Amino acid sequence: MINRIKQYDWKRYNVSLLGVVVILCSISAVAVRLAGGEENGTQYMKGQIMGICMGLLVILILSVLDYHFICQLTGLYYIVGVALVAATYTSLGDNNGTDARRWISFRGLPTFQPTELMKIILILVLAVVLTKRQTKMYQIRTMLIVLGLTLVPLMIVMRQPDLSSSLVMAFFMVVMLFAAGISYRIIVPIILLAIPAGIVGFWYIQQPDNKLIHGYHYNRIMSWLYPSTYPDAERYNFQQLHSIRSIASGKIYGKFLQDGGSAKAGRDYSSVAVRESDFIWSVIGEEFGFLGCCLILLLLAIVIFKCFSVARKAQDFLGKMIAVGVASMYMFQVFTNISVATFIFPNTGLPLPFLSNGLSSMLSSMIGIGLIMNIAIQPAKSSKGGFSMRNMYGRDADRSIDVDLEL
Repeated sequence: MINRIKQYDWKRYNVSLLGVVVILCSISAVAVRLAGGEENGTQYMKGQIMGICMGLLVILILSVLDYHFICQLTGLYYIVGVALVAATYTSLGDNNGTDARRWISFRGLPTFQPTELMKIILILVLAVVLTKRQTKMYQIRTMLIVLGLTLVPLMIVMRQPDLSSSLVMAFFMVVMLFAAGISYRIIVPIILLAIPAGIVGFWYIQQPDNKLIHGYHYNRIMSWLYPSTYPDAERYNFQQLHSIRSIASGKIYGKFLQDGGSAKAGRDYSSVAVRESDFIWSVIGEEFGFLGCCLILLLLAIVIFKCFSVARKAQDFLGKMIAVGVASMYMFQVFTNISVATFIFPNTGLPLPFLSNGLSSMLSSMIGIGLIMNIAIQPAKSSKGGFSMRNMYGRDADRSIDVDLEL
């Protein structure tokens, strides 16, 4: 392990990426404290700071732990991840005060959302599979393997129900397939079938007795599509309507600069549920204003851009696939979370990376950054043993990873 660490190109250690993440986390600690108000603000902030510290430790460890070594056990990770997600249906499952069983509760420990960990595990598994089958991207079997590995956890997550996390998995799976160079002979027929299927599916989910989505998902979608005519649309849109009202009230500079947060009890976001997590953007918009939102969006864009940049410069295909998966996960979650908070999308619960309150989400986001930073410092050549790029892969066509996945 020491020899492998000595081979790293430390000049490419992405300190700037780490700095951006630290800035986002610092903003998060302030935002969740404001969201919690006098009653829960200090508790939320302490929990968030603990999660940030744990996450930074995870980054430091993973940034020096060779991802090839990590990927040798992806088969085991996959089994454990699926088992944990499925455990939400057992006595260990916890609804955490909601209508969905998305958490696991161990005695004496904080509740844990295994779906967040499953996202990272699935990215690693798909990266390994696509690397092993890089020269077979023209085969439909490659598509079926990737789809099958994704559908198992995706369907379990959908039944919790957690539609938003299911969409995250589907999104980065598609992006990784495209980045891997899936054959157009496979893509074109799928697109030709997907367009009419999507139209029919969109019509079907608007039917009251459809079997694809749960009742509250149906109500949220219909209220979003027909806000002026759907019965009780105002009740189902209440959260989002108050969210955009809060964001609008922040105006250019936000209210935090005016009073330092001393008047937070009278904020418009005080009527927005889960404002410390899924709707943290309503707090950010009101407290920091338009300019603050633009700055935070810029920081999030830098994180995503740097992840894709690492993917482009990665020394091997496996690193490229992991980086693409992590970047696309961040990209989808940022876009969807803010779109929900601004009523562009129907209401669905999805945390904002590095900003939303929640230990599971924070650690998942930090694991992704740790992997990205390790990919960036891998050496192009090595004269010593270990899991360096050139030792593991003589050339692109000969890439192979020893994992417990029968392909």
